[in-house]
Amino acid sequence: MAVLLLRDQGLAEDVVQDSFVAMHGRWGRIDPAKAPAYLRQTVVNRARSALRHRTVVARHRPEPLPDGAPADESVLRTEQRSTVLDALAELPTRQREVLVLRHYLDLSEADIAATLGISKGAVKSHASRGAAALRTRLSMEEHS
Repeated sequence: MAVLLLRDQGLAEDVVQDSFVAMHGRWGRIDPAKAPAYLRQTVVNRARSALRHRTVVARHRPEPLPDGAPADESVLRTEQRSTVLDALAELPTRQREVLVLRHYLDLSEADIAATLGISKGAVKSHASRGAAALRTRLSMEEHS
């Protein structure tokens, strides 16, 4: 989940590790039955913080040079995956979070609502709007 939200394996590992450490520090006050939900919520919150930090850093960094054309099939697959992840990254934060939790972690609407602190109706709304926006972005990329 953290990798999908952050698109950075190393940073995602740091966020997850920090989340486990934070959870361990509060273990005496956590209901063991609610531990997975608590951990998911902690990872989502820490991922949001990391994204905010990344945004600030990106404002002060020069634009990278564009990549060259793909050389073979594996590169094409990587590019297609990157296109999907880029389109996902362009979605508003809530829509991206809901789609990642639903489609990559296969959480129920109730679990997503609890993790993000929103209603089940809001989960449905964000999922619907996010999926529609993702389809539109990907179809525009396909036609380009």
